[in-house]
Amino acid sequence: MQNIGHFINGQRVAGKSGRTTDVFNPATGEVQAKVALANADELNAAIENAKAAQPAWAAQNPQKRARVMMEFVRLLHRDMDKLAEALSREHGKTIPDAKGDVIRGLEVAEFCIGAPHLLKGEFSEGAGPGIDIHSVRQPLGVVAGITPFNFPAMIPMWKFCPAIACGNAFILKPSERDPSVPLMLAELLMEAGLPAGILNVVNGDKEAVDGILDHPDVMAVGFVGSTPIAEYVYSRGCANGKRVQCFGGAKNHMLIMPDADMDQAVDALIGAGYGAAGERCMAVSVAVPIGQETADRLVAKLKPRVEALKIAPYTAGDDVDFGPLVTREAYDRVRNYVDIGVKEGAELVVDGRDFKLQGYENGNFMGGCLFDHVTKEMRIYKEEIFGPVLAVARTDTYEEALDLAMTHEYGNGVALFTRDGDAARDFSSRINVGMVGINVPIPVPIAYYTFGGWKRSGFGDLNQHGPDAFRFYTRTKTITSRWPSGIKDGSEFTIPLMG
Repeated sequence: MQNIGHFINGQRVAGKSGRTTDVFNPATGEVQAKVALANADELNAAIENAKAAQPAWAAQNPQKRARVMMEFVRLLHRDMDKLAEALSREHGKTIPDAKGDVIRGLEVAEFCIGAPHLLKGEFSEGAGPGIDIHSVRQPLGVVAGITPFNFPAMIPMWKFCPAIACGNAFILKPSERDPSVPLMLAELLMEAGLPAGILNVVNGDKEAVDGILDHPDVMAVGFVGSTPIAEYVYSRGCANGKRVQCFGGAKNHMLIMPDADMDQAVDALIGAGYGAAGERCMAVSVAVPIGQETADRLVAKLKPRVEALKIAPYTAGDDVDFGPLVTREAYDRVRNYVDIGVKEGAELVVDGRDFKLQGYENGNFMGGCLFDHVTKEMRIYKEEIFGPVLAVARTDTYEEALDLAMTHEYGNGVALFTRDGDAARDFSSRINVGMVGINVPIPVPIAYYTFGGWKRSGFGDLNQHGPDAFRFYTRTKTITSRWPSGIKDGSEFTIPLMG
C-alpha cells in the first residue's frame, strides 16, 4: 500500500499526525493508497519554512524567476505521459483528458515566463515641482491555494505559477482524493531550479483549510470548489484580513438558436456535457433550444449519441469518451439527482443509472443521462449535479432563453450557438455571466486572459491567471520623491539671495 505524505522544504516527507484517508481507484473501487492528513503543527511548520525562504526568492530579479518557469515548462513536456497516467489512475479521466488537464496548467506557466514585463510599475517625471512619482509591484509574502479534485494539475498551476513568479512562497492544499500529481509538480519545480521552501504541498482536510485561513502569516488565499465552501473560505479569510479569491459552482447554459448548425451543436453538447463524466465547473449542464421544432431536432440527434457513449477506464484506450466518477459518494450523489429529476416530472430520455461494465462492477461508472422538458423550478435545473447528466430546458423565444441564463444564481460560463451575428453580439453584450462562448461550448479563456465567473460562481475582485493573477499576488507601492536642487552646481562663496 502506497503512503502519500507532504512536500515541505524541497522534499517529500511522511505525515506525522497519524491521520490518513483512502485514495481510491475510481474504476475498481479499491483503495490504492493512503494519504496523510496534516495537523496544525505540520501546517505551521510548512508556513514557517515558506516564510523563511520567501525573502531571498523575492530578492531574485524577475528574469531569474521567469527562467525557473521556462525550465518547468520543458519538464512538464518531458514528463507529460507520466503525469497524465498518475492523474488518470487517481481521478479516472481518460489519458487525452488528463493530458489536457496538464497542458492547460502548462499554458499558465508559459504565460508566467513574461513576469518581468507583467511586474513593471509606472513612472511620472515632473509630477510636481522637482517631484517624480513611481510605483512598484511587490510580492505579498506567503500565499496559499486550496484546490479541487477535478483538475489536480491545472488548477494548482493556475494558482502557484503566477504566485511564485511574483516572488511569493506558496502553500498548496490540494484535494486528498487525487494527491499524487501536485507532489510530482512540486518535484519538477525543484528540478527546474526553484529554491526549497518556496512551494510546499500540505495534504489535509478541513483542519488544514481552517489553519490556512486563520494563520497570520498567510497573506492571500485562492480557492476553487463548491459555492457553499467558497463562501465559507471567502468570509473566514476576509475576516482574518487576507486577500481572497474563491470560485464556486456552476450551471452552464448553452443556447441553441433555430438557425444553428445542429450537428455542430450536438457535437459540442456531447463533449461539453459528458466529457470527464461531467466533473467540470465549465461543463454544459443545460441545453436551451429556442423553439419547439429546434428542441425536437436537438433531442432526436442527442439521444442516439448519448446512448452510444463509450464509458470505460482510462486503460481501455484513447477512444474512451469518459471514465468513472471520482468516488462512490460522487456516484451516489449524481444517481440521487437523476432520481429526483424523475420524481419532479422531467422526461428521462436516456437513463444511464444502471450502467455496468463487465469486470468493473465495483467501479464508479455511470452511463450518460439525458433529461427533456426540464423547468426552472426543478432541483436538477437549479443545482449543480457534477456528473454525466444533461438537461434540456425548452423555450419559445430568444428572450425567454436569455432570461433563463441571466436569472440563474450561477454565472460561470454560457454559450450561444447561432449563425446570426446580430444575435451573437446582443447575447455577448447583455448576458451577466463571466465567460461567454459563441459557437464555443466551454469558453475557458486562454492563459493570457483571466478566468472567473459572476454571481454565486465567483467571490473576490480579481480572477485567476492572466494579468489579474499578477495583480492578486502583488501589492502596489507608490514612491513620491523630491531632491533638493543646487547640489550639482558645486560650492558657492557668495551670500545666497532670496530674491
